[in-house]
Amino acid sequence: MRLEVEVGGLRLKSPVMNASGVLEWDPIQARRLIDAGAGAVVLKSTTREPRRGYDWPRMVRVFGGFVNAVGLANPGAREASKLVRLIKDSLGGAPVIASAAGSSVEEFLEVSALLEDGGADAVELNLSCPHFRGGGIELGQDPNLVGETVKNVAGSLKVPVIAKLGLSDRLVDSAVKALGGGARALTLINSVKAIKIDVYTKKPVLSNKVGGLSGPAIHPIAVRAVYDVYRETGADIIGVGGVRDWETAVELILAGARAVQVGAMLLEKGELIVAEIIRGIEKYLWVEGIQSVRDLVGLAHKA
Repeated sequence: MRLEVEVGGLRLKSPVMNASGVLEWDPIQARRLIDAGAGAVVLKSTTREPRRGYDWPRMVRVFGGFVNAVGLANPGAREASKLVRLIKDSLGGAPVIASAAGSSVEEFLEVSALLEDGGADAVELNLSCPHFRGGGIELGQDPNLVGETVKNVAGSLKVPVIAKLGLSDRLVDSAVKALGGGARALTLINSVKAIKIDVYTKKPVLSNKVGGLSGPAIHPIAVRAVYDVYRETGADIIGVGGVRDWETAVELILAGARAVQVGAMLLEKGELIVAEIIRGIEKYLWVEGIQSVRDLVGLAHKA
């Protein structure tokens, strides 16, 4: 059974990778993911200046997943560029996808250029963080601003640009604008805005109050987003949201994703979940008599 896929100009040995935000700046962790079968590693979102993130608590378990507001803690783009090189050198040729965040086109440009200089094979633009003030989901809800940001960054880089979009009423419009601006692929979706309140303190649990819901609870939403955008655009899509096993991964692929990212379950089970999902996909292909993952992409639209 052939697991190799191409997405956004990248060739991957398997369609499974981690989601941005769950992998520390650690070459050893990155290597473990690749050894488990991941087709690429995705780094944490980077901003121009270092960010310490929000105060604790930053994460709380809820029914169906987690609500988190880390606050894009990162060492800043210049230091991150050096770390990209260290991680890339540890992987033996596996693709490294860096993630850029910002509150202006100029900031996205500067951060993306530094990540490319560090050796990133692609840059994912985080246009959808639900708890990043001045950027994030507010930016991603404006299709024209999405298109402008992607156009400027894609026009300045040699490596592929991937636009990561979150849930919004104008998701398809934003996707169209991102593709028109030069995005080679789309990552759909990010975590969904949420709040957890402690009934005894009668206050929000997280220090930032608002966070992003991730995990199985958002999976049907992610499937619908991938389905809608693929139906309208036929774009290369990386599906993310509640992937917990091979079946949820295949569901996103049938909806139109060429690859999937795993987030919350990596926090639960570590890199073993990657190997489990890949083995499950292989068995599914064999049982269904399908030769390649590529033959699964978007099949739900032909039913």
